Amino acid sequence: QREFTQKKTFTSWINSILAKHTPPYVVSDLYTDIQQGHLLLDLLEVLSGQHLPREKGFNTFQCRSNIENALTFLKSRSLKLINIHVADIIEGKPSIVLGLIWTIIFHFHIEELARTLACTYNQPSPDGPSAIDSSPKANRSAKKSAKIKERWKMSATKALLLWAKEQCSLHGSVSVTDFKSSWRSGLAFLAIIQTLRPGLVDLEKAKARSNKENLKEAFRIAELELNIPRLLEPEDVDTVNPDEKSIMTYVAQFLQYSKNLPESEEDMQEKVREAMGWLAAQEKKLAKLLVETENETYYQKYKEMMSFMETFNQEKVPFLPVLSSKRGEAELSEGQQQMREEWDKVISQINKWKAKLDQMLPSPLGSIEAWLQEVERMQAEDLPDLQDPFKAMSVFREIIVIFKGLMDCFDSHLDTLQSFKNEDEKNMPLVLPEKLEEMKRRFSNIRSANPSTFLEYHYGLCSAIANEVKLKLNIWDVKYGTKESVESLLENW
Repeated sequence: QREFTQKKTFTSWINSILAKHTPPYVVSDLYTDIQQGHLLLDLLEVLSGQHLPREKGFNTFQCRSNIENALTFLKSRSLKLINIHVADIIEGKPSIVLGLIWTIIFHFHIEELARTLACTYNQPSPDGPSAIDSSPKANRSAKKSAKIKERWKMSATKALLLWAKEQCSLHGSVSVTDFKSSWRSGLAFLAIIQTLRPGLVDLEKAKARSNKENLKEAFRIAELELNIPRLLEPEDVDTVNPDEKSIMTYVAQFLQYSKNLPESEEDMQEKVREAMGWLAAQEKKLAKLLVETENETYYQKYKEMMSFMETFNQEKVPFLPVLSSKRGEAELSEGQQQMREEWDKVISQINKWKAKLDQMLPSPLGSIEAWLQEVERMQAEDLPDLQDPFKAMSVFREIIVIFKGLMDCFDSHLDTLQSFKNEDEKNMPLVLPEKLEEMKRRFSNIRSANPSTFLEYHYGLCSAIANEVKLKLNIWDVKYGTKESVESLLENW
């Protein structure tokens, strides 16, 4: 499945690049079309802007020569081509071809975009002191250079992830922690679109839709309104273990779009001033509300918060582009820095207010809210990536036990919520009906996500067991004596 998704995604990405070639070129079958070498050279010429040497014919010698020219060019860019050989590409071996194309995508597309974000996120830039040195001395320190390059590769991935997190953080509950399950609901894609082009999506409506509906809508809007090629289909993302490389390739196109948005410095400064004024007003309004509602009932406090958040979310829409723009530039103006600090401060105050209100819920709703938050946290977390299979087995078993223990309380908590009598001794409501409905919706979301969550945990456990078995089989490659001693060895293990 992963190989199929990568082939489809990478082919679409290549076609979007080769549309700029003269004449345009369309890949129909990646594994077949790459064998002649012309596809590789065309792709690298468009990406690098350089003219590369090539043989014009299509016989075996000429195809081999073209592929060698392409690989030589990539190596000249200090790219590591591990286990990628001309013969494998001529044969169209899927794993080799996909590995090569991913190397090209990462270097020319993701690294180049993330380079502009490096300074902002305090990551080492390849243009700085840690850049690969092409002098003769560098040949004597190839291992060191490779490690530096690998560090930057991880930093490029992290920079892209931080950028995506930043776009989504402007929309409260949309959380991004990885390039896998975080994107499954489609909300992260929609949140980025809303940040880049406010007004194109309705995130509140999206929260009530299915994963596939949200993904379909996000890909449609991105293609029609942002002119971002549709590299993925909903079924590629709405799966237990979506392909990380395919999602990274697609998300990078949104970063590319943000970089291409035209904006003069004067316009930016004016928008920053407007945003600062609005944020200062929100901070005062929030502080005043906290004082005025200090002695109010929980019901009244929550009502005031709902009213504030409704107005806040409406008013913030015009400021979304300026709140997230130019994060990739090495230097920020003093005004931009102050604006972001002010934004973080307001959001922090809102979150503290929400958390305080959750703690004030009347019994037994307080314990149900805590249970909901814990289950939602576990469902949102990505699978732990542990190199030691034995440790991974232990961790996944523990996670499964904890999650099962939480889910064992599902029915009792839901029954308690549904039977909650929402009135005090004076027949006045204790909790706003909207809060109760929100909690019921969260139960529904947890119920629908529950099977896939268990499946993901068991997938992780089975993968760890399989890796441990492989390790044992690699070790147990000599005779261990009698049949009985081998049986005892296996039984003990």
